Amino acid sequence: MSDDLTVLEAALDAFGTAPTLEEMPRRTLADKGIDGPTAAHVIEEVHTPFNLAYLTFTTGSSAFQNIVGVVHGEISGRCAVARTLFERLGSGPGARMLVSYPPLVNVFSAEALRQCGVEWSFLKRSSRDAFLVAACREKPSIILGESSFLRASLEQAGPLGLKDELPEGAVLLTAGTPLDEGLLPVAERFGYTVHDLYGCQEFGWLTLDGVPLRDDISLVASPRGPSYRELVVGGLPMGDSFIVSQSGHVCDRAGEIITYRRERTYPEYEVIVTHTTAMAAETVEKAARTILRIKGRVVKVAPDVVVGAPATRLKLIPGLPLGDAATQAGVEIVGPEKTRLFDVLVEAQANLQKTAKADPAWIKRR
Repeated sequence: MSDDLTVLEAALDAFGTAPTLEEMPRRTLADKGIDGPTAAHVIEEVHTPFNLAYLTFTTGSSAFQNIVGVVHGEISGRCAVARTLFERLGSGPGARMLVSYPPLVNVFSAEALRQCGVEWSFLKRSSRDAFLVAACREKPSIILGESSFLRASLEQAGPLGLKDELPEGAVLLTAGTPLDEGLLPVAERFGYTVHDLYGCQEFGWLTLDGVPLRDDISLVASPRGPSYRELVVGGLPMGDSFIVSQSGHVCDRAGEIITYRRERTYPEYEVIVTHTTAMAAETVEKAARTILRIKGRVVKVAPDVVVGAPATRLKLIPGLPLGDAATQAGVEIVGPEKTRLFDVLVEAQANLQKTAKADPAWIKRR
C-alpha cells in the first residue's frame, strides 16, 4: 500500500465530515410513533431527504398504495387539527388512546399527539383477540380504528365473557374506511360513543362527524351530480364526493358532510394555477412536479400564470368533458384562507431552493 493512500485514509478517518452509515441520523418507527404491528406491511429502511418530515403510504384498500411525503411546514397545521379534534371530543392531556392500525398515527403526525399530551399504544398482534386483550388490560379512554374491525371485535367480546372487562365510557374514533353504521347499536350496548373521522395520509384529518376540522376546506360542485359536493382542502380536491345534508351526520346532527356516503369523484378535477404569491413561476412549477405528486395530486401551471400576486388563485376543471355545463365551467378557489395548504407546499419548495447545492452528485447540468 502506498504512503499516499495511507495518508489519505488516515486523514479521512480523522477529519472526514461526511457521515458514515452509523453516523447518519435515523427516523425509526418509534420516532414516528407508529411502532406497532400490522399484517399488511414489511418494515423497510429508506434514505429519506431532510426536507421531508416523514414518509408514509396511502391505505390502498382497493388499489396499490401510493407513497406520501409530509413536509415540515405541514406539521403545525396537523397539530392545530389535533387540538381541535380532541377539544371536540372533550379530551386532551393525559388521555390514553389504543390504536388498532399504526399508520393511522401518521395522519395525525406523532408530533401532534405529543403536543396534545395524548398517550397512545398498539396491539401486540393485528387481530381481534389482541384488540380485546389490549382494551381489557389498558382501559383506554379513546379507541382509534376501522369501524368494521371495532364492531366485529366488540361483538366477539360478549360470547367470550369479556364485556365487563372492557373500559367504561370509551370513545370509539373510527377512521380509515367509511363508517360501518352497524357499529352504532353495538357501541351503545357497551355505553360507548362513536365518532367518525375522515381524512387521508396526504393531508391529515379533515372532518369529524361531518364537521370540518380546518378552515381551508371548501365544498364545490361535483361531477358526480347535483346531490354531491367535492371536498377541497387548501385548494386541492380530494377526489371524494359527499352528500351534504341538513339532516346531519349520524354521529352529530350539526355535521352536514355525510362522510359515510362517499363516492369517488369522476372525472376528477384537475388544478390549474392561475395566480401565485411566489415571485417566480419556476417555484410553483417545481412544487407541482414534486411535492404535489407525492401527495397524489396533478397540478398544472397556466402558461400566463401571474406571479407575486396578493393571493393564490386555483382553477378546478374536470379532467374529462363530462357532466353538466356548470361543472364543466370549473370552480375557482381564491386564497389566502382557502388555499392555505397549497401555499404551505409551495413555500416548502421555495425554502428548498434557498439551499444551494454545489456537490456534483446533486447537479444534473455539467
